Amino acid sequence: MFIEQFVNALATGIMLGAIYAAIALGLALTFGILHIPNIAHPVFVVAGAYAVAVANGYGWDPLLSGLIAGVPFYLAGIFFYEFYARAFERGGRADTMQALTLFFGVSLVLETVLLLKFGTDLQTVEVEYVGQRLPIGILMLPYRLLVPAAVAPLLIATFWAYLKYTYTGIALRAVAHDDRALHVSGINPTRIKRHAFGLAAALAVIAGAILIITGPVDPFSGRYQLGRAFAIVVLAGMGAIPGTLAAAIIRGVAESLVSAFLNPSWAPGVAFAVLLATLAIKPQGLFGAKQ
Repeated sequence: MFIEQFVNALATGIMLGAIYAAIALGLALTFGILHIPNIAHPVFVVAGAYAVAVANGYGWDPLLSGLIAGVPFYLAGIFFYEFYARAFERGGRADTMQALTLFFGVSLVLETVLLLKFGTDLQTVEVEYVGQRLPIGILMLPYRLLVPAAVAPLLIATFWAYLKYTYTGIALRAVAHDDRALHVSGINPTRIKRHAFGLAAALAVIAGAILIITGPVDPFSGRYQLGRAFAIVVLAGMGAIPGTLAAAIIRGVAESLVSAFLNPSWAPGVAFAVLLATLAIKPQGLFGAKQ
């Protein structure tokens, strides 16, 4: 019984970690690479989940509708950055605390809009595989976790390839290091950052599709993901996109094992203890470069 429980808890932790990585991916871009503390990102994820739930009501598959909704969310992300840039960066007032206040206010506005539109009822999606399990020996893998966990690494790998091998992706990684060098190269840093926020919002709606397949969401679900997403980005190392998956799996496994063998209410505390212990040994994170 112990072995069966341990193996299933380990598998659940790995799947949860992959899902957490998808949720944190957009934040790894805006915070990890651009160093802009976009604490509104998890609420964008929840807004994406609601958009997917509405589309599912018309018979759309959640993952497909998440990909399609990426286009309007990309445009919303561009508008969001433009508002931020006009308020702070272009005026030379890019103060971290003021930026945090802005992003916190945006989070509250989005939550209020979702609350007024949909109420406090939990939103779900109806797909054939939710509620079913895949038995593999002593393993019982629920499809509601397995399918999103399979999609998340593909999403991360595709995004990392984009950042590493495309001209725009390379410029995006470079913009956080030296704006002036980009200007000399004829690249507009503001345009690159605007594109980055658009990508982060598009990634948020795909993560929202993954999240709502995993379980029901409400307007305040983003609050539960905020600390987890930031912890994953910091644990991986600022800007370490592939490391986001590994860091998220470490956190997911820690939460799952603690929930299975100790007390579920201890899981978040133990996961953050892992983060603090890691940073004490390696302050730049598991995969971050030394400064």
